[in-house]
Amino acid sequence: MWFFGRKSKEKVEEQEVREEEVLEETVEEELIEETEEVGETEDVEEDEEDLIEEIEEVEEDVEEELTKEPEEEEVEEKKEKKGFFAKLTEGLTKTRDNIMDGVDSVLGAFTKIDEDLYEELEEALIMADLGVSTTMNIMDELREQVKEQKVKDPSKLKGMIVDIISSKLSEGDSSLNIEKGKPTVMLVIGVNGVGKTTTIGKLASQLKSDGNRVLLAAADTFRAAAIDQLEVWGERSGVDVIKQYEGADPSAVVYDAIQAAKSRDVDVLICDTAGRLHNKTNLMKELEKTFRVIDREFPEANKEVLLVLDATTGQNAISQAQQFKEVADITGIALTKLDGTAKGGIIVAIHSEMEIPVKFIGVGEQIDDLQPFNPEEFTKALFGN
Repeated sequence: MWFFGRKSKEKVEEQEVREEEVLEETVEEELIEETEEVGETEDVEEDEEDLIEEIEEVEEDVEEELTKEPEEEEVEEKKEKKGFFAKLTEGLTKTRDNIMDGVDSVLGAFTKIDEDLYEELEEALIMADLGVSTTMNIMDELREQVKEQKVKDPSKLKGMIVDIISSKLSEGDSSLNIEKGKPTVMLVIGVNGVGKTTTIGKLASQLKSDGNRVLLAAADTFRAAAIDQLEVWGERSGVDVIKQYEGADPSAVVYDAIQAAKSRDVDVLICDTAGRLHNKTNLMKELEKTFRVIDREFPEANKEVLLVLDATTGQNAISQAQQFKEVADITGIALTKLDGTAKGGIIVAIHSEMEIPVKFIGVGEQIDDLQPFNPEEFTKALFGN
C-alpha cells in the first residue's frame, strides 16, 4: 500500500511537471505569435510609409513635368519663329543692300541738305524698285519732316527714310477674312509662273494646322498638269481636292466644290484659277462667271480674292496687279520668291500705289516658307532696326 501510494504520488508530480512544461510552451508560443504580429504590424506601417513617399515623389514629378511642358512648347515656338525670321532676314539681304547702299552712297557724298541731295535720293530709291509714285510720296514726307524738325545733318535722313517706309508698310489690314463659325471662299488669281498653285498648297497646310477644315478646288483647267500639281500639294497638306477634267468649265468645278464644302462643313474653300487666258476680255468673263456662282451658291460665305505676285519681276508685278484689279476686287496679295532677289522693294510700292494689303510673303520652297505678312517683323528684317 505504501509502495502503491508512493508511485501514485510520483505520477502526480510528473503530471504536474508536464503540465507546467506545456503551459510554458503555450505561453512561449503566444509570446512568439504576438511578437510576429507586432513585427508584421511594423512591416505594414513601414510599407505604408514607403508607399506614401513613393506617391509624393510621383506627384512631385508629375507637377514638375506639367510645369515644364508649356515652357518647352514656348521655347519650341520661339525657335520656329526665330527660324523663319532668320530666313527672312537672309532672304532680304539683296533687297536691303539694293535700297540702303544707294541711300548711304548719296548721303555720304553731301555735307548739307539741299535740292541736289533730294534728287539723288529720289534716283536711288527708284533704282531700288520702290517705283516712281511711291518714291515721290516718300520724298515729299521727308522734305516736310526735315523742315518741321529743322534737320541739317544729311546722315540723319537715313533713319527718317526708314521710318517713312516702315509706316507705309504698316498701312492696311493684312489679316485674312476668316471668321470662326462662318465659311470662307478664297479665290486665288495670278499669271502662270508666279507660284500660284504652290502658294495654294502652302496656304492650305497652314490653315489646316490652325484648326480649319480646308478644301481645294482645281479650277485652273486650262494649264496642262495644273490639276495634277494641285493634287500633289493636296496630298502633302492632307487636304482633299475637288476636280474635273482638263479643259472643263472652271465655274462648274467651283460649283461642285461649293456643294462639297457645304456637305462637309468646310471652313475654308480655296479655288485655283486659270493664270492666262487668250486675252483680258476672256479673263474678265471667266472671273465674273466664277464670282456669280459663288455669290449664288454660297452667299453666306466670306469672300477673299488673293493675288499672287512674283517679287523677282519688280515693276512688272505692279503692272500685273493693275490689270487684275480691273477685273477682280482684290482683297490681298501674296508676294512670293522674296528670298534671293534684289527687287523686294516692290512690296513698298504695292502697299503705297495699289492700296492693296500684302497678306502673305514667301521666302523659300518648303511648305512652311509662306507666312502671314507681319509689317513690324518685315521692317526689322529689311532694315535691322
